[in-house]
Amino acid sequence: MKLTLSPDEAAFRDELRKIYTTAIPAEIRERVKYGHELSREDVVTAHRILNEHGLAVPNWPVEWGGKDWTPMQRHIWQDEMQLASVPDPLTFNATMIGPVIAQFGSEELKKRFLPATANLDIWWCQGFSEPDAGSDLASLRTTAVRDGDSYIVNGQKIWTTLGQWADWIFCLVRTDPNAPKKQAGISMLLFDVKTPGVTIRPIKLIDGGYEVNEVFFENVRVPADQLVGEENMGWTYAKFLLGNERTGITAVGRTKVRIGVAKEYAAATRSGSGTLLEDPLFAARVAELENELLALELTQLRVVSNSIEGKPNPASSVLKMRGSELQQAATELLLDIAGPDALPVGAADIASPEWAQRSGPSYLNYRKTTIYGGSSEVQRTIIASSILGL
Repeated sequence: MKLTLSPDEAAFRDELRKIYTTAIPAEIRERVKYGHELSREDVVTAHRILNEHGLAVPNWPVEWGGKDWTPMQRHIWQDEMQLASVPDPLTFNATMIGPVIAQFGSEELKKRFLPATANLDIWWCQGFSEPDAGSDLASLRTTAVRDGDSYIVNGQKIWTTLGQWADWIFCLVRTDPNAPKKQAGISMLLFDVKTPGVTIRPIKLIDGGYEVNEVFFENVRVPADQLVGEENMGWTYAKFLLGNERTGITAVGRTKVRIGVAKEYAAATRSGSGTLLEDPLFAARVAELENELLALELTQLRVVSNSIEGKPNPASSVLKMRGSELQQAATELLLDIAGPDALPVGAADIASPEWAQRSGPSYLNYRKTTIYGGSSEVQRTIIASSILGL
C-alpha cells in the first residue's frame, strides 16, 4: 500500500483543507475541537455548507450528489474534515438512510427523499434498537400490519439518538411474525415522527446530558409507499446500513484531534519540575496510543479500498471495534490529565478549568462507543465467522 500522496492527491487535500477552514464557521469548528456541545443549528449550518460545496454525500451515487472519487480521495475527504474539526455530515442522513434509499429504494422514493436528505432539509433518526433487541437486533418486536394502502405500526424503540431534533425516522419493523428465522420477516419503513401515535421521551444519560430517546408507536398509520425496497427484506438493508455506519464511526481523525488537545493540556499541566507532557511515562503512553491509531488508519485504508459494489465488508467490524476502543482511550487520557479537577461538573468561579470539568462527562459518555452500532462482543462474533471462518 502506498503511504504518500501523489501530486494530484495532495492538491485535492489542499483544496479540501481550504474549504473546511474557511467555509465552515470557526466558532463551530472550535466547539467541535474542544468537545463543546453543538446546537441543532450548528449541525444544520455545517452540513448545508458541505452540501453546497458537494462534500456532504460523496459516497452516494453520482446522480444523487455523490462523487466519482478514488478510495484514497474518499479517505482524504473524511480524514481532513475530522482533522479540521468540521462536524461530520449528519450520519443518519449521509451514511445511513441515504445510501440505503439510493441502493434499494424505488425511483419515486429516491426523488422524494434523497435531495432533501442530502441538504438536511429532513433530519432523520434511526429506529432500530428496542428494549429487548439492542445488540441482538434481529429479535426486534415492533410490528407493522398491512391495512389497505397503509401499515399500522405498534411497538417501542430505544436509544434513538437526537430523536428530539428529528423530522423523520427510518424504522425496522416486523411484517411477518411467522417467518422461520428471526432475521426474516423484517421490513424498513420511513415516516414522519409527528405522525399521530408517535411519542418521543428523553433519556438522561450518565453524563447528565440529553442525547438519546425512547420512542413509542401506538397504531401509527404509515403509507405503504414509504416502504423501503421489498417487504420482509429489511434485514438485508439493515446489514448494508450498519456496514456503512461501522466504517464511518472509526473516527481516526477525531481521535487524532482529541489526542492533540490532550497533549496541549498536558503541556500546561505541571508535573514535578516540568510539565506532564515531558514526563517519560506519560509521553510513552501517548506514543503508544498514536501508534495504535496509525495501525487502525492503515487498516481502514485497506477496508475502504476493498469495499466494492456497495457490498458490506465484514472487516468494517474490525474498524468499529478498535476505533471505538481508541476513542475511549483518548477520553481516558484527558480524564487522567484533569485528575481531581475533573470532579466538579458545571461549576463556575472555581479553580477547576472548564475543559477539566468536561473531561469526566465526556469519558462517561464515550463508554457507549463499544456498544452502539453493534457491541464489541457482536463485532468479535462477526469477525470470527465472516473473516476467520470459525
